[in-house]
Amino acid sequence: MTASTRHGIHHVTAIAGPAQRNLDFYTRILGLRLVKKTVNFDDPGTYHFYFGDEAGSPGTILTFFPWEYVAAGRLGVGETQETVFRVPEGAIGYWTHRFIEKGVAHDSPARRFGETIVSFRDPDGMRLALIGVPGIESEPAWSGGDVPAQFAMRGFHSVKLLLKDAAPTGAILTDVLGFSEVGREGQIVRYKAGATGIGGIVDIHEAGAFLPGRMGGGSVHHIAFRAADDAEELAMARKLAENHGLQTTEQRDRNYFRSVYFREPGGVLFEIATDAPGFAIDEPVTSLGRSLKLPPAYENRRREIERGLPELA
Repeated sequence: MTASTRHGIHHVTAIAGPAQRNLDFYTRILGLRLVKKTVNFDDPGTYHFYFGDEAGSPGTILTFFPWEYVAAGRLGVGETQETVFRVPEGAIGYWTHRFIEKGVAHDSPARRFGETIVSFRDPDGMRLALIGVPGIESEPAWSGGDVPAQFAMRGFHSVKLLLKDAAPTGAILTDVLGFSEVGREGQIVRYKAGATGIGGIVDIHEAGAFLPGRMGGGSVHHIAFRAADDAEELAMARKLAENHGLQTTEQRDRNYFRSVYFREPGGVLFEIATDAPGFAIDEPVTSLGRSLKLPPAYENRRREIERGLPELA
């Protein structure tokens, strides 16, 4: 795989309420795999859950910082409005019935850029959606949960950003992150990362002078975009600085990828994350997510950290 085919969304990180409720919803209701159970590297008193496909492939990973008593966020300009997963086109009916059966708040099916979409909310009010995509039935899917493989999610379809103006952010997407504008529908401008199927779309909803968002439970904290390796990540960071006057943080080692962060012009926190080394670096793929994994700097505090974390069933 060449670097140019690796562009797109790497992962999305959001804020949740109680850890057990978050874990149950994403594994039991949505059928995702818990691929890593660790802690917030900047706040080790809090879990960091990673949900995704069997191996935690880039473009499938939704992660959460669950805080027991977090205040609810408020959707507004300058943040992610919706995180969208791909399902086979014929699975939309299954998911609509599942949402009714499980009491999941959802909207009626609608159309977006010619595809059927069902929007729904998680227990913290995070805005999510499923889009039925034709021809993906044969793609691998995690079937170790409660959702049969033929209906299971196949990674991200897109994220939708709620911004005052699409153009400044679009310039970053197109010049630095490997996307190009491919269409407009109403107030939504669509950008796509070449032929990338999984996690290859960013939609920008131009809202004009709307109320700014407030981060909290149900809010997306940041969106990470893919870099094939350290060299490509560095090249992206240099282009941000030279062409757009935007500085990234220093590179941070997140054990499973290496990252730099920056605030894009519309106010959303963006991350660039390397594909390597992946989630199997500290446990086999067959047992991903079963035990608490800590970065080496925290291992000498394991007992203290484990005592402070909520118990999980």
